[in-house]
Amino acid sequence: MKKKFFSFLVLIGVLSMLAACGDKEVQPVAINEETDTCATCNMAVVDNQYATQVILENGKSLVFDDLGCMYEWMSENADQKIDAEFVRDYDNNEWVSVDDATYVYNQSVKTPMAYNVISFEQKADAEKFAAEHADSTLMTADELAKHSWTQNHEMMQNMGEGHSHSEDGTEESGHDMEQENTSH
Repeated sequence: MKKKFFSFLVLIGVLSMLAACGDKEVQPVAINEETDTCATCNMAVVDNQYATQVILENGKSLVFDDLGCMYEWMSENADQKIDAEFVRDYDNNEWVSVDDATYVYNQSVKTPMAYNVISFEQKADAEKFAAEHADSTLMTADELAKHSWTQNHEMMQNMGEGHSHSEDGTEESGHDMEQENTSH
């Protein structure tokens, strides 16, 4: 009886290890501000609350400076096999799976490429932000996928006044754009 029980425990252990090997959890990679550029707009990606990331099935990581850039890339590259998508929590910069976040769209929120959408890990934090900022719209990941990704052209023009680009199109002054009129 003890021998059968021991064999059973060994079998359970081996099966558990095999199952764990096949069930790898995809994790976001660290952003290198010196070298990482947005896969859509080629601007420098700052390691902040606006950064997003896609991990392809082959393990390659693509980073974006704005949530809108990520969705623009996914729309244009629908044939790519994506393993995971990550956004940053607006308040604490922690990585969050796209499906687990809650989003706020507000035309007055300045994001690097003026798509005006920010993400929160906790729905309550998104609701609080939306309540404090008139004309905000809360969205889930499903709603975000159907969102009309248009840039706020007026905001882009205003932001562009303080930015210059080198001949290769990269931004020279960085784009640490903080939202105005917040209590953060």
